[in-house]
Amino acid sequence: MMLTRDASLGQCLSRRSGRTMVSLARTPLRFTCHAHGGDGPCNASGPTDFLRVGLAACIASGLLLGASDPSAASVGKLTPEERTTIDIFKRSTPSVVSVTNLAVQRDAFTLNAIEVPQGVGSGFIWDKEGHIVTNYHVINQSANVRVTLGQDKAEYMAKVVGVDPDKDIAVLQVVGLSDGLATLGPVPTSGPAPAGGPITVAPPLPATTVPPAIANQLQPLCVEPSVDGLQVGQRVYAIGNPFGLDFTLTTGVVSGTEREIQSLTGRPIQGVIQTDAAINPGNSGGPLLDSSGCVIGINTAIFSPSGSSSGIGFAIPSDTIKSSVGSILQYGRVVRPILGISFAPEQAVETLGVKGIMVLSARDGGPAAKAGVQGTTRDEYGRLVLGDIIRAVNGSPIKNSSDLYKILDKAKVGETLDVEILRGSSTQHLAVTLEANDL
Repeated sequence: MMLTRDASLGQCLSRRSGRTMVSLARTPLRFTCHAHGGDGPCNASGPTDFLRVGLAACIASGLLLGASDPSAASVGKLTPEERTTIDIFKRSTPSVVSVTNLAVQRDAFTLNAIEVPQGVGSGFIWDKEGHIVTNYHVINQSANVRVTLGQDKAEYMAKVVGVDPDKDIAVLQVVGLSDGLATLGPVPTSGPAPAGGPITVAPPLPATTVPPAIANQLQPLCVEPSVDGLQVGQRVYAIGNPFGLDFTLTTGVVSGTEREIQSLTGRPIQGVIQTDAAINPGNSGGPLLDSSGCVIGINTAIFSPSGSSSGIGFAIPSDTIKSSVGSILQYGRVVRPILGISFAPEQAVETLGVKGIMVLSARDGGPAAKAGVQGTTRDEYGRLVLGDIIRAVNGSPIKNSSDLYKILDKAKVGETLDVEILRGSSTQHLAVTLEANDL
C-alpha cells in the first residue's frame, strides 16, 4: 500500500523493510489512496483527517507486509563497541547510588531543626552488607547522609563506618528508611581532620542490621585488585550523578597513569588515573569502570578553570581503594605507619640550598624521637637551631614530602627504615621503627 500526496506536503511510505516516515501537512489537501493497485477517494480534506487515514494505512500496510519491530531494527544496527557500552551500563547501574550530604539548620520562623541537602555526589555498592564507597569530600561536614538506590530511587539513611581523608575515601553503610534516624556520632579518622571541622558519623554496624528488603537491592560491583597493568588508551566508563542527573554514563580512555593529586589533608594521592571521560560536579565518588565492568577507580577530581569537565579527570586507583576500605571495615579506621614528625614547608628548605625535609618537631615517644631525630629548637640566646634534614630513606633520595609519603604508603607498621639525615654539616644514619597512627 502506498499513500501519495503533493510532494511539497510530505509523504507517508510503507515499505517491506518496516520503516515508516510520516510528514504532517499544515494546509488542506486532497489525495488519493493506492491500495494494491486500486484507486478510491479517501474523503480527507485537512491535516487531521490526513494524519488519521495516513497512519491507519501505514500501520495496516506494515502488518500486511510483515514489518519488523523498529526497536529490533535499531538493535541490529549496534556496533560491537556500542553493545559493550550498553551491557556495562545495564549491569552496573543498579550498583551506583546517589549520595546526599545533609546539614541540620534551624528554621528562621519556627526555630525547628530541619535537614537540608548541602551537596550531592555518587557512590557504589561494595558488598551485600550494605557498605557503600564514596569520596570523603562528598560527605565531609555532614550531619546525616542519605543514599538513593536503584532506578526506583528508593531513599535510605546511611551511617559513616569510617573515613580516610588522606586518600579521599569514605565507607558508608545503609541502615534504613530515610525518616526517623537520629543525628550521627563522632568520626573515626586516620589523622587530624581537615580545616572546616570533622563530619559527624556513627560507629560501624554489623551486617545483621541491614534490613532484608534493602539487602535484596544490593548488587556489589567487582573491583580490580590492581591497576598495575592499566594502559593508556584503554576504554573506561564513568557512571554517576553529575549536576543531579542520575545514572549518567560518560565514556573515554585512560589518558595517563601514575598521576598525583592532593587530598583535603594536603597529603598526596599517588598512582591516580587520568581520563578524558567527562567528569563533572556530582560525579565524585562514582565508579570508573574498565571494559569488563569492574571498578578501576573512584572519580574524584577534575582539572578545570571553569569547574566543569575540560577533558582532564582523575580517579583514585582500585589498589588504594581496596587498601583503605579493607582497613576501615576491619578496624573502623585506616591504620597507616608514621614517623611521628612535623616538617617545614619545602620552600623554607630550598632557601637553605639543600634538598630534603627539615624536621620541625619529633613527637615525644614517637618513632622518630625514639631513634634520635631532632627537631628545630632555639638556643639559650634565642637563636634558631635548625632540626635534622631527612635526605634519604632506605637509600631512596627524599627531595620533598611527596617522596617521603610514597615510601610510607608502601611501608608497614613495625618495619624499620634506614633514615639518612643531615645534622649541621654531618650526615648520619638512624634506624626508625614505624608505628601506627594514633587512634
